[in-house]
Amino acid sequence: MRKIIHIDMDAFFAAVEQRENPDLQGKPVVIGGDPYARGVVATCSYEARKYGIHSAMPSKQAQIRCPHAIFIRPRMSLYKEVSQEVMEIFHSFTSLVEPLSLDEAYLDVSENKVGMQSATLVARQIKERIWEELKLTASAGVSYNKFIAKLASGYRKPDGLTVITPEQAQAFLDAEPIHHFWGVGKVTAQQLKGYGIETGADLRQWSKEKCMEVLGSRGELLYRFVRGEDERPVNPKRIRKSIGRETTLQVDLTEWDEIFPILETLVSSLEAYLLQKGEQAQVLVLKVKFHDFKQITRRLTLPEPISTVQEMMSYLQQMSKRAPLEGKSVRLVGVTLAGFVSRKRAYEQLRLF
Repeated sequence: MRKIIHIDMDAFFAAVEQRENPDLQGKPVVIGGDPYARGVVATCSYEARKYGIHSAMPSKQAQIRCPHAIFIRPRMSLYKEVSQEVMEIFHSFTSLVEPLSLDEAYLDVSENKVGMQSATLVARQIKERIWEELKLTASAGVSYNKFIAKLASGYRKPDGLTVITPEQAQAFLDAEPIHHFWGVGKVTAQQLKGYGIETGADLRQWSKEKCMEVLGSRGELLYRFVRGEDERPVNPKRIRKSIGRETTLQVDLTEWDEIFPILETLVSSLEAYLLQKGEQAQVLVLKVKFHDFKQITRRLTLPEPISTVQEMMSYLQQMSKRAPLEGKSVRLVGVTLAGFVSRKRAYEQLRLF
C-alpha cells in the first residue's frame, strides 16, 4: 500500500510577501490589481480572508470590505524562486514528487531518502524544514492514495497535518460535502443536490451505472473515489499532451480588463511547469464559461514556441479580441497549452531559419 503526502503551501503568494516585509505580518494583505484601476484579487492572506475577501473578487470590493487592506502587485519571479526552494526540500525526502502548481505537490514516501517508515513523521519533518529554512507554513494530508491525501491537506488549514488511514477513509469520505470531490463544481453540485446527494455517503448509495448515467465520464471515477479507490501513481515524469489551468470565479466578471489578472495567475503556474520540464508550447487555448453555462474556446497555433508569462499574456490579449464578452457575466476562465517541444529543439529550429 502506498504512502502518499499532498502538501499545499498556505496563502503562498501573500505569505511570501509577509516574510519579505515583516511590517506586513499579521495584516490583511491582498495580492492583485489596484483597487482604483479595476483590479482583481489573485489571492490574499488569512487575515484578509476574515473580511470575506477571496480570489477573483474585484479589488475595489475587497477594499470596501477591508479599508485598511494592503494591496500588492504579484511578483511572480519571486514566488517561482521560493517555489523552487520548496520543491528542493521535497526532493530531499523522495524522488517521487509530482508538482501540481507553484505551491502544491504530491509525494510518494513509501520508500524515502530518510529511511522513515511513518509517512506522518515524514510530513511533519517536511513542514518543519519549510518553516525552519523558508519561514513559511504548509498544510499536509497523508493517506494511501492521491485523492484522499489532497482532501486531507485542506482539512485543517493553515499549518495543518491530517492523516487518514485506510480504516478511517470511508467514514472521512462519507462525511465530506459532495462539492469537495474532484470533478464536482458548482453546477454539478447543484445537479446532485436535486437528486438529494449532498455528501459522499449519499453518492455511495448509487450504483456505478447510475453514476455514469447522471455524471457521464466522471461518474465511474467518482464512484471509485467515494469508496476510497484511487490507483493513480505519483508520477514526476508523466508525459502530457497538454496541460491546463482553470478557475471558477467566486464573483462573475464582465470585462476582459478584470479577467486578465486572473489569467496571469493561471499562466504563471503553466510557466513554472514548462520551466521545470525544459519545454515550450506551440498551441494556446483560451476557455471562457458564462453565467448561463455556455462556453467558448479560442485556439491558436503559434508561429514560434512560447514559455513565458509575458508571451502567453500577449497572445491571450490578442485572442480575447476574438471572444467579445458583450456584457455577459463570466463564471470560469481557463488556459491550456499543447504542442510541446523541448527548448533545445525549439532553439535548433530557430537556428535553421
